[in-house]
Amino acid sequence: MEDEDLQARGRRRRERDRRQGDLDRRAQAGEPREPATLDEELLEAEVELVLSTESDASRVERVRQELDAGFAALAGVGPAVSVFGSARTGSEDPYYSLARELARMLGEAGFAVITGGGPGIMEAANRGAREGSALSIGLGIDLPFEPGLNPYVDLPMQCHYFFTRKVMFVRYASSFVVFPGGFGTLDELFEALTLIQTKKIRHFPVVLVGRDYWAGLIAWLEERMLGDGMISPGDIELAHLTDDPAEVLALVQAAEHRQPRAPSTQQGCPQ
Repeated sequence: MEDEDLQARGRRRRERDRRQGDLDRRAQAGEPREPATLDEELLEAEVELVLSTESDASRVERVRQELDAGFAALAGVGPAVSVFGSARTGSEDPYYSLARELARMLGEAGFAVITGGGPGIMEAANRGAREGSALSIGLGIDLPFEPGLNPYVDLPMQCHYFFTRKVMFVRYASSFVVFPGGFGTLDELFEALTLIQTKKIRHFPVVLVGRDYWAGLIAWLEERMLGDGMISPGDIELAHLTDDPAEVLALVQAAEHRQPRAPSTQQGCPQ
């Protein structure tokens, strides 16, 4: 089964590489090209080198359908935790093992686990959730260079738009657990902190796992943002820093948890 999954992911990766090569050649020749994703079609609609394939009315309808599908698919999710981290983390990395262990603990404590559904830390968390007999949710996103959902997702969604996907990460989770990662991880981290700072969400722990990795960022926030008066002293305390899975579990258990609204239909986003 794992060999079949690896082969399928390899085929998808080769197809994405082929498409990206074609897009690069068109860009070098100055030719208008098809958008690689619906996100690009929406955001680059006014750019001459990207073909506009939708009307504004159809774009709005696609967004509405995606939100509607997400609400229906996740309506039955009870207490849940969103876990973020790098797609580039290998299975031999200590953070992969830690994410897997933590997700198993969360699952055994009754929490569903929500990830971006990709490889790396996301795969580790979905894998641990399944080992902990928890609902393992993967909210995939259309990207020209990602291999698709990992094989440990039980409730899959493949979304077109980053912003609709972000709504699902926040609306159906009661906590964020953030492992080392890159720009995408930082995007999710600071969006959550902004929502808490501006009182859009409350009683929502954000836990940074990996003291060595995150210490420099926290020091910079204290020295520059706080030192220059760009944030308030209490804002620094919105993120908890730890390496201890038991401490993460305790922080998550202390949160005010979402309640399921209806049985899940387990459907994906519209094509």
